Amino acid sequence: MAHTGELSLFSSSKLSVPVLGGRLASNPVIDLTATVGDGGNVLCIWRANDQLVSKHTERNQKAEALKWKEDGQFLAAGWSDGVVRLVGLESSKAVHHIRVCDGAAAKIDFIGWSRNVAGRRPARRGLSSKLQSWDILLDDKKDIQDLPHELTFLEVETALPKISPLPVSGGSGDDMFVFSTTSSLEFVFRPVRPEDADVVHVMVVGTTDGGIHLSIYDSFVIGSFKCAPRTATAPSGSGVFQLCGHGSHPESSTHVLLLRPQGGNPTSLYVTPMDLTFVHYSPVNLSLLASKMTTLQNLLRYMKQTQSHMVSEWKSTRELPGRFLNAVKEDLEKMPKGPVTIVQALCHTVVTGHVFPPLKEWLVDSLAERGHKRWDKAVVSGLENLRSLVHENFIPALERCGIILSRLLGIARFHDSRENIGFTSAQISRLMDIVSCLTVVAHKVLLCVMDELDHFTTFSVWLRMEIDKQASSTINEDLTEKEATMDNAKVLVYIQRYLASSPLALYFDEVTKEDYAKDQELTEAGPSLLELLDKQLKRQEAGQPYMRALPHVDFLVNYLNNRANTVFQDIAEAEKRGVRFGQAAEVSIGQKIWKQDIHMCSVRKKEHPQARVFTAVASESDRGKMYLFRTVIPIINGISGTPVASACSVSLPKDATIIDFKFLNDTALLVLCHRKDGPSPVLLRIGYRSKLMPYSDYRKDQSLRNLELEPLTGKTQMYLSFGFSRIGSFSPIQMEVQNAGTARGNIPARICLLGRDKAGYKNYALSEDWEMAEVEQELGNMEIAVEERV
Repeated sequence: MAHTGELSLFSSSKLSVPVLGGRLASNPVIDLTATVGDGGNVLCIWRANDQLVSKHTERNQKAEALKWKEDGQFLAAGWSDGVVRLVGLESSKAVHHIRVCDGAAAKIDFIGWSRNVAGRRPARRGLSSKLQSWDILLDDKKDIQDLPHELTFLEVETALPKISPLPVSGGSGDDMFVFSTTSSLEFVFRPVRPEDADVVHVMVVGTTDGGIHLSIYDSFVIGSFKCAPRTATAPSGSGVFQLCGHGSHPESSTHVLLLRPQGGNPTSLYVTPMDLTFVHYSPVNLSLLASKMTTLQNLLRYMKQTQSHMVSEWKSTRELPGRFLNAVKEDLEKMPKGPVTIVQALCHTVVTGHVFPPLKEWLVDSLAERGHKRWDKAVVSGLENLRSLVHENFIPALERCGIILSRLLGIARFHDSRENIGFTSAQISRLMDIVSCLTVVAHKVLLCVMDELDHFTTFSVWLRMEIDKQASSTINEDLTEKEATMDNAKVLVYIQRYLASSPLALYFDEVTKEDYAKDQELTEAGPSLLELLDKQLKRQEAGQPYMRALPHVDFLVNYLNNRANTVFQDIAEAEKRGVRFGQAAEVSIGQKIWKQDIHMCSVRKKEHPQARVFTAVASESDRGKMYLFRTVIPIINGISGTPVASACSVSLPKDATIIDFKFLNDTALLVLCHRKDGPSPVLLRIGYRSKLMPYSDYRKDQSLRNLELEPLTGKTQMYLSFGFSRIGSFSPIQMEVQNAGTARGNIPARICLLGRDKAGYKNYALSEDWEMAEVEQELGNMEIAVEERV
């Protein structure tokens, strides 16, 4: 088998950690490769020449499936606990956690990403083209923009100061380190790019129990489904079918799923249309809605972490002083002239100058200079950190929540009850009410922190003066001068108001479960939460009974999360009702299926669009033959019809044995082969849509027309073979295929080969002329033209 040419080596690496189970994924837009190693719990991202970019480790979990998002920004990893974790390109942290299934009952075994253009975009393009055709009225056509569309996607949030990172320590849960760096924050809170304003990214996840999980725009969950394929001969399928392939095209809201029966040795697969009608038509621009909802979800996660940090800092201001105060409490209660509290004793000292003996012993021996420094540092740093968290983190997050909710309220009022958009203006108004309450509480906390910090500074100076005065046997001029200039009024205020119990306890102290449950029930019944909060704060200031849980930051943040999750679920349910599984087409070869791949070609017919889906299958017993199935699915208004299938088989040249195969694009199927007459592998490029392919109507258990791929000459040749430069003794066992990309510089189409040792991989570039463009155009276009006439 003569080579048409050689593919040039793009990059190569020899990994220090072998790839486990073939779990390798190459990035679509950058020369990065993700692998799983070290028992399955270590996820690594590599750059060429063995450079480790990042490492993500999960204890007691294994990564079962990997897939890069089409724009290369996220790596989706399905772990054995049933959670898909999205790892950012700029960080090793998992920025999103999507619960797909119960890890004990099922495992994640397939992940697919796709990109869809929202259904209303063509109409907008048509408007722009009409405007640009008015040459007489418009002098500069380049400045023409769709004003309603530009206003719809106007990002007001970008005018606000950026949200500050949170401290590394003090958080809780899975998001403990997600918001701790500026790069991670910028990655999570990415504004919608103009070129993505009408684009919807869809992630499809398959589980071993037959579940199919959908989410859009990175992490907005639509829901889970179970699909039993129904064909023309079997209206209702039975058993469990697992997802093993996924195909889509940006211009079609109908996706295709490749399902296989669970267990056993499957000899049949099912090409099943999945109609995402919410992508084809949505009352609200789906990209706008999904982006705002995802940003709101991230802000709520950020606020929850900020609240956790705030509680941690407040506790740090109380714990150490509390231990110091408890050390003298018992001695003061045992005084012969009657018990005295620490507040009474310190006030007595401030006013009279006299110090009770237990207090003097505590100041000189227990507290002393070292203890005072620790006290001062704990309180000052804790209050300053709390002030920064409220001012730089919590309030800015609330402002952004308010902007997003205001946008959603406008959408809800515009659509009102005419169309089901999944949420109402009443729901959004309630969320805005809760955000208003949190804003009020945040500003009150900020005022309390500033006041307490100011009074503690004076109290700390006085306390240090008393320690030095009681420890000294003589009167010092410096101590006399400090005592003369001391603001004793502030000292007394701090001792009486802040020493034993801080006013901040109203917002951060723990409450009983009974108070929490009772207040939650009362808030659900109240018409205005802000008015209720104002009333309760006034009752607390007046010393009257009040709702103890309502003013707490933790209570309000949880309440906001619960109400927002209800809105998210309602929107997801509205979109979930727009998911439909159409009639399936069975693909059978009568033998155990070894490998398969599926590809959905572009939809060319505008009046009567038809999705053309190609499925490549190879059997376990004969690795010198491939089976190709062409399924034509009519689509009307986003709904798929009855599929029509045709098929053929292709016998590779006698000296070739299949290693792996993948569809590259709408015309090329790449087959990686092993040559019997030589150690080096060969890549075959097969024009699977060529007019020479003997497709015929497909019926199960009927023999297929076969095409022998023998070396041909001239322009009738419908396959090309390529060797690999600088391959050496490298023996590949797996292939990944990526198209050319321009998102981060021009990167050519390429294939990634994993070596037999599972520690080395090589990337080969598919240059622009590697496919022999003239043969591609003549053979491919002729076949497409034939399809158009059918």
